[in-house]
Amino acid sequence: MKKFKIEIKWGVIFTIVTLLWLLFERLMGWHGENIDEHASMTIWYAVPAILVYLFALLDKRKNDFGGVMTWLQGLMTGFHITLVVVALSPFAQLFIHNVITPDYFHNMIDYAVGSGNMERVDADEYFSIGNYIKQGLIGSFFMGVVTSALVAIFTRKSP
Repeated sequence: MKKFKIEIKWGVIFTIVTLLWLLFERLMGWHGENIDEHASMTIWYAVPAILVYLFALLDKRKNDFGGVMTWLQGLMTGFHITLVVVALSPFAQLFIHNVITPDYFHNMIDYAVGSGNMERVDADEYFSIGNYIKQGLIGSFFMGVVTSALVAIFTRKSP
C-alpha cells in the first residue's frame, strides 16, 4: 500500500473534485432550470480532471521517482490512480444522486422526453442509478487511461 500512497491520495482527490464539480453544475442550474445548457457546459469538467492528473504525475515524479520519470512510469501512475477512481465511482454516483442532486434523473428524463430526444421508456432506462454506475465505471476507466497517456507525455523527464 505504501508503494501506491500517492496514487491512492490523488484518486481520492480526483473523486472529491468530481463531487465538487457536480455541486457546481447543480448550483449553476444545469441539473434544473438551465438543464438545456448541461451538455455544452459539462465538457468543461475536462479542465479540472486533466489538472488533477497533471498534479498527480508531477507529485509522483518528484516524490517517488527523484525528479525523473519515463512516459511508461507516468502512464502506470495514472493507471493506478484510475483504478482508485473506478473503485470509488459507484459510491460517488450514489452520493451525487442521493445528496448533491437528487432530482437529476427526474429532470433529465423530463427534458429528454420534452425536447423529443428520447421516448419515456428509453429515458427512464438511460437516466437511472444503475446505468450511471455502469457508465461511471466504464467511462472513468477509459478516460483515465487516455488522460494518463496524454499527461504522461508532458510530465516525463529524463535525467
